[in-house]
Amino acid sequence: MECTSKLRIVYGDYTLGVHGEGFDYVFSYSQGGLESVVKNGYEWLYRCPKPTFWRALTDNDRGSKFHIKSGSWLAADMFIDCKEIEVITDGKSQGKPCAPDNNKYGGDVLAENIVVKFVYETVTNPRTTVDVIYSVENTGKITVSVSYKGVKGLPQLPVFGLRFIMPTLADKYMYEGLSGETYPDRMAGGVKGVYEINDLSLTPYLVPQECGMRMGTDWLEVTRHTSLNNSRKDNSAQILRIEKKEDTFAFSCLPYTASEIENATHHEELPPARRTVLCIYGAVRGVGGIDSWGSDVEDAYHIDAEKDITYSFVIC
Repeated sequence: MECTSKLRIVYGDYTLGVHGEGFDYVFSYSQGGLESVVKNGYEWLYRCPKPTFWRALTDNDRGSKFHIKSGSWLAADMFIDCKEIEVITDGKSQGKPCAPDNNKYGGDVLAENIVVKFVYETVTNPRTTVDVIYSVENTGKITVSVSYKGVKGLPQLPVFGLRFIMPTLADKYMYEGLSGETYPDRMAGGVKGVYEINDLSLTPYLVPQECGMRMGTDWLEVTRHTSLNNSRKDNSAQILRIEKKEDTFAFSCLPYTASEIENATHHEELPPARRTVLCIYGAVRGVGGIDSWGSDVEDAYHIDAEKDITYSFVIC
């Protein structure tokens, strides 16, 4: 049945609340992003989603010295500055309605839809920007549009996407896409279908490195039942679903960020698996593997950082 109720908007001093039947979202001006996604009383975010540019190195990356050529993207992945925020309700811009400007709004503000736009600037030299736009419908669906601005002089990108960190480790995930680990230059053996993954562990390479990529995805469902809320009585499984908007997307769902994997030379050096790190990608560099002694990834599987990249997906 189609939802006909409007969104309830709460203009806080440093946050923007968006509420509807069965969902509560909070956007933070101070943190520069979507701070909370609560569905049916269950929290899905531990940190604000931010643009991600780095994947852990592979043996082949080290052999070709990719990290020496493109290492500035690791800094950009760890540190990024939110420069602009704009809120648009029912097609009308509200600017950045933080304190004291938020006092002009009443206690009950209703809207058919709301758009929140964040503009991020990288720490690379030269710098570039990424726009992340959240469009919230009264059904609770969030369309996420991510746009990278290409700038001349920037080195090749390892990946480009948006990183979500969830409060606890997922039980499993299910997706429709290609089977197994797949990359742009390692897709020929992938078979389209629906797959369920019950083990989020890293692929047991001798040295922890990039793994877990899934290409050509139509939809993804992450299942969790644990929570950081000690007062929560219901321990039933909860599901967050992500769907393609137009084109398929790539994703990885692991217990660690790329920098955590990068810091470990052996698996026992990894921290305890406590979180779920879900990255939704619009561009992925190939992994090569022609040899591990210096051959670069073939040109067709590079990501040119001097060109614009745009993609979108839907959080259901």
